[in-house]
Amino acid sequence: MKNYWLMKAEPAEASIDDVLAMPNATVPWTGVRNYQARNFMRDAMQVGDGVLFYHSSCAEPGIVGLARVASGAYTDPTQFDAQSPYFDAASKAEAPRWMLVDVQVLHKTRNLTLPELRQDPELQALTVLKKGNRLSITPVEAHHWRTILLRLGHVDSV
Repeated sequence: MKNYWLMKAEPAEASIDDVLAMPNATVPWTGVRNYQARNFMRDAMQVGDGVLFYHSSCAEPGIVGLARVASGAYTDPTQFDAQSPYFDAASKAEAPRWMLVDVQVLHKTRNLTLPELRQDPELQALTVLKKGNRLSITPVEAHHWRTILLRLGHVDSV
């Protein structure tokens, strides 16, 4: 069974345009340093799962593209790089703490903004809209996925 995810990226670090310019429009999702988000990647994500590519920490946060999980989970090398902002001195090569998956962008979309998401009565239970939610990766229910695709005009993907 296919799962769906919302994955946040800061456009200053990895925008949807940056990813589209990469080989195969695919990026390793490095830098996740939250255990729950790591566990989603490690334990629940499967190749082919749907991804809502979300720009965060910017002037107009929102869903800016459709993507898919393009690999199984593997060790995030940035945890071992002392020059990386994601370096984790406590993580050891024989027992890595942090994982990542590759994400492939399939379509850039218009920005379905955070205010638009909040105003949609069919999306009120979407995890990213819950008060206090700060996770960079959240699961998306199938009915929310379909609603968002319809709002973006991607009826062929529903």
